[in-house]
Amino acid sequence: MKVCFSPRGKRRARAVAAWWRENRPAASDLFDDELARATDLLEATPKIGVVFDTKGADVVYRLLMRRTEQHLYYSLDEQAGVIMVLTIWGARRGRGPKLCS
Repeated sequence: MKVCFSPRGKRRARAVAAWWRENRPAASDLFDDELARATDLLEATPKIGVVFDTKGADVVYRLLMRRTEQHLYYSLDEQAGVIMVLTIWGARRGRGPKLCS
């Protein structure tokens, strides 16, 4: 399966990466590196995340990127062979993101 990013997922990835580079100079590439590892892991094992929510027929999964404490929220389209990253959300926020149906 192939990992793709929704427009929101792309915006969040860029924003978190920029924040990380500016605010964590000793580990400025950590978010980018962990995101790359997470997408590789998803391509190999798409259902590795935990079920976060169901939206109609769609299941939204959540995968924790431990070192950066960010969650990847994603859905699967098994027929198309696509893993869609819906958003990236800080695990410390104490609540999940609002996801559209």
